[in-house]
Amino acid sequence: MSAFKAYDIRGEYGVDFDADTVYRIGRVLPSLLDAKTVLVGRDDRASSPEIHAALCRGITEAGADVDDMGLATTPMSYFFTGERGYAAAVMITASHNPPHHNGLKISRRGALPVGGDSGLRELEALIGQPLPAPSATPGTVRRIEVLPDYVAFLRQRLPDLDGLRFAIDVSNGMAGLVVRDVFGDQAAYLNEAVDGTFPSHSPNPLDPAATVQLREFVAAGGYDLGVIFDGDADRVMFVDGQGHFVRPDLLIAVLAKYYLAREPGAGILCDIRTSRGVTAAISRLGGVTHLWKVGHAFAKVRLRELNAVVGGELAGHYYFREFHSCDAAVLCAQIVLGVVAAAKKRGQSFARLLSEIDIYANSGECNYTVERKAEAMTALRQWAYRDTPPALELDFDGYRFEWPGWWFNVRPSNTEPYLRLIWEAKDAATLADRRAATEAILAPFLV
Repeated sequence: MSAFKAYDIRGEYGVDFDADTVYRIGRVLPSLLDAKTVLVGRDDRASSPEIHAALCRGITEAGADVDDMGLATTPMSYFFTGERGYAAAVMITASHNPPHHNGLKISRRGALPVGGDSGLRELEALIGQPLPAPSATPGTVRRIEVLPDYVAFLRQRLPDLDGLRFAIDVSNGMAGLVVRDVFGDQAAYLNEAVDGTFPSHSPNPLDPAATVQLREFVAAGGYDLGVIFDGDADRVMFVDGQGHFVRPDLLIAVLAKYYLAREPGAGILCDIRTSRGVTAAISRLGGVTHLWKVGHAFAKVRLRELNAVVGGELAGHYYFREFHSCDAAVLCAQIVLGVVAAAKKRGQSFARLLSEIDIYANSGECNYTVERKAEAMTALRQWAYRDTPPALELDFDGYRFEWPGWWFNVRPSNTEPYLRLIWEAKDAATLADRRAATEAILAPFLV
């Protein structure tokens, strides 16, 4: 199975890719991205030093230099690529994958992502060809210290959190490099030590088991909310004061509340799975909602095209124009905490704030293993138009069909034999009825 995915390179190290793969990537990447110097960072997984060594050897043999950040969060890679004008950057991480996995997230000039349609396929083809001779003038590796500048950027944007009680689960991930320097001793910290074996729980906050500790801690301790980061600190999620997990798309409206108060009428980017409660809240706040494809490689480009101020996804990625249109989990946490702190001063809890957004019955995204994905998609579309045609159809990422009382989205997985579906309706009964009707059309294709 190839480690080259739709948005990055990722898989089981030693199975899906190895040090030779990484070395070959290093050899061809500088010419592919026209880079004299490549910014490199890594997470704390056991395989990261070996991958780092292979990558740097390839880059320097290609005649380019390496500016080595050492241990870093993925957003640090994006931030300094944009701030310091690097033509190429590589973050060594498998994000929220298990400890024995690893990968590479590659950015080009301007912190633009290198995805399947923007360089990864070409890169995969190049490493399968004979490599050119090493450069007669090899590059060098220079260790650079960037953490103080990054913390200073975040501290400048820290809102007034006076009176707010909150807990942060670092998940033993890379957010542990920065969170205490940003939030100080006001937060209660869980699993703060950076440890790429992730001994406490999975580094994926979408895994319900990963949030059990935080949910119980917040509820038992009477905290106003909890924050949990993924392994490389590019995603963040939240629990309310009762210890209930907050569906990530709801936070887009919370971020919109902050930014629209500062820039009335600004654009807000949401992925195609986003709740109507979120889009309605954005409209009430005076913002303009733009729905788009799922995935950071698409969202970052679209945010720039629209000059939107902020965007988010159901998976817990949040993008900021002030952060080179990239995802920044700690920055997101600061803003959400600030909005909640201000609400608390008005006597409003986080749960109450969310109740004004979460006003529909929602299934969450569900995976179905199917044969003949294209045929199944066609069958669903034909069914959608059979009786009462939808009031709206969006077709840029699978299909989203909308009727006055409900909607659903169906998307094919890029890498697995799945269709991913999500339903939302005005009430639970309508949701159950419409989901059952949809699943009946899907049933002949299920494996």
